[in-house]
Amino acid sequence: MEALVRILTDLHPDVDFMTTDKLVDSKILDSFDIVTIIAEVDNEYDVAIPAEEIIPENFNSAKSLYALIKRLMEEDD
Repeated sequence: MEALVRILTDLHPDVDFMTTDKLVDSKILDSFDIVTIIAEVDNEYDVAIPAEEIIPENFNSAKSLYALIKRLMEEDD
């Protein structure tokens, strides 16, 4: 989770990603941010986020995004 929070903080240093749970709904993250996050997650965790998983629910908080990453990593095993 630390690496994910670092990725998110690099994009928006002024946001508390540990408590914010409406990153997409509040328009903190835009489509460019999400594309950047997807690329960084692939580099950091070696997991590709498929198009069908690119929904607001998966990107509204660091916790939900990390849960998605963990699930995708488990599916790869």
